[in-house]
Amino acid sequence: MHSVILWKTVLEIGFIWVLIYFLLRFLQGTRAVQVLWGLFILVILFNVAKFLELSTINYVLTKLFAVGVLAFLILFQPELRRGLARIGQNTIFNPFLKKGGTVDEAVEACERMSKMKRGALIAIERETGLKNYIETGIPLDARISSELLVTIFATNTPTHDGAVVIEGDRIASAGSLFPLSQNQNLPRTLGTRHRAAIGLTEESDAVCVVVSEETGAISVSVYGKLTRDLDEEGLRRVLKSLFRPEERGKAFLDYVQQRFGFTTFAKRPASEEEGKPG
Repeated sequence: MHSVILWKTVLEIGFIWVLIYFLLRFLQGTRAVQVLWGLFILVILFNVAKFLELSTINYVLTKLFAVGVLAFLILFQPELRRGLARIGQNTIFNPFLKKGGTVDEAVEACERMSKMKRGALIAIERETGLKNYIETGIPLDARISSELLVTIFATNTPTHDGAVVIEGDRIASAGSLFPLSQNQNLPRTLGTRHRAAIGLTEESDAVCVVVSEETGAISVSVYGKLTRDLDEEGLRRVLKSLFRPEERGKAFLDYVQQRFGFTTFAKRPASEEEGKPG
């Protein structure tokens, strides 16, 4: 009997520890961290007031906690929605390595634009639909080709500063707008394209490819993590690992590396991209 109780206790403690760990990892770098510290301080003040029998302060804090749950849901609605969406995706076990016909064309287009230093932002849809973002741009429904992608991001065109959204082997829209990441830990040298790529991948499981207009460097963002300074072969390998079933083993390792923070931002002199739009 005692062994059963001990086993259940260990299981409960382990579950709570894992839950807290992933919660802190999920909130890391967001505004929620500061708010959690504020709530922690209020809890301490509440217990101090209760211990010292400060009835007025105790009453005020009690009423504050009563509405705190509703306020928390309102303030952190985007973070909660993102977290629930990731749970529902069950990314580790879902077949997110589905075959796509976009890899070679996207790589060729990005390589050409990199040599021309033509800025670009391309989002490739996976399990989570991107319809809301498609509607912010110009609908195309065109078969993907490197020539079309290069043309869409031509300088002085209406679609140059927006993003392309790809569904399967179709270009769904051009000139789409993505939310900018609010992560305060991002390097200040990142421009708006990179921040938009990170922002979209924080909200969905899409893969974003960015070509810097200032340096021509190619970057890939997945799950809010950015891998920078990829060459043609590096970009091809990353995209194939995410969209080709034959690369299943390597893709899983890439996912673990991206998801749990092993990928780091490549260092680059601040003078290269300081204040540039990406």
